[in-house]
Amino acid sequence: RAANGQAAVAETARLRPDVVVLDLEMPVMDGMTALPLILAAHPGVKVIIASTLSQRNARISLEALTQGAHDYVPKPQSGSLATAQDFHRELAEKVTALGRAETPSETPVRVATSALRQPPKMLAIGGSTGAPPALLSLFEALRGLDLPILLTQHMPAGFTALLAQQLARAGDRPCTEGEDGERVVSGRAYVAPGGFHMTVARSEAGPVIRLSQDAPEHFCRPAVDPMLRGAAEVYGPGLMAVILTGMGVDGAEGCRAVADRGGRCIVQDEATSVVWGMPGAAARTGLTEAVLPLNRIGDYVRNAVGAVR
Repeated sequence: RAANGQAAVAETARLRPDVVVLDLEMPVMDGMTALPLILAAHPGVKVIIASTLSQRNARISLEALTQGAHDYVPKPQSGSLATAQDFHRELAEKVTALGRAETPSETPVRVATSALRQPPKMLAIGGSTGAPPALLSLFEALRGLDLPILLTQHMPAGFTALLAQQLARAGDRPCTEGEDGERVVSGRAYVAPGGFHMTVARSEAGPVIRLSQDAPEHFCRPAVDPMLRGAAEVYGPGLMAVILTGMGVDGAEGCRAVADRGGRCIVQDEATSVVWGMPGAAARTGLTEAVLPLNRIGDYVRNAVGAVR
């Protein structure tokens, strides 16, 4: 345990750990100053940012993710036993997942037989650990694509609105947290707000966003599976799902729902994922039509839509 950021840099160089949990608020040297020094002291180390759930720290944590941090965990609120227990569970899961990330999967992946498919009318994206930088890259690759996008990223309240702002700039498209009853419009992106499942439903005016505080799935709210189930019901064969890097299995059952309705699923490959949990679980269903490196997903979607650059 290091008492400050300067000590954390020195201990990282000395111990060369697999994972470092880095507090943003420390004496002598804060977490953001220490982050690049830690990454330089031990290239390949995985860094988890720990921060309080304030607007300022949410912004700094997202910046840390674009600067090389791999994940984040909100610190427990003072005096809350339940929050402290959740913190310890989440932190242990993330440290374990990132510590195992260097071990390649030995499970064979079966890709679904390709068939003539209709162009997608909706793109639904799910991600978790390591996904924010991947999303920025993907949204930039999808610039100019006149397709609505639903996005569920495992993030707490306060983070998702800031993520939407970053994605709006990267993708040069309107991107906001989804609002209950909001009409789905082509060319816009809708991010599931922290603390809510986001899905889509039919209405007389066309597809609309629906938010709920139903029970968490895979310990997450928002979760990817509810989004994919609802979108599959509305868009059927016109839905394309993309599962990006993340720990756990959220999204795999959602991909089954998408495939059952004639939709399409693609996943990020293991080599470019920080953690091949979610995309690996989806790939192992045998229902994904492609397992792709991150830098090829944008062009794959554009080709499917018929909007080749």
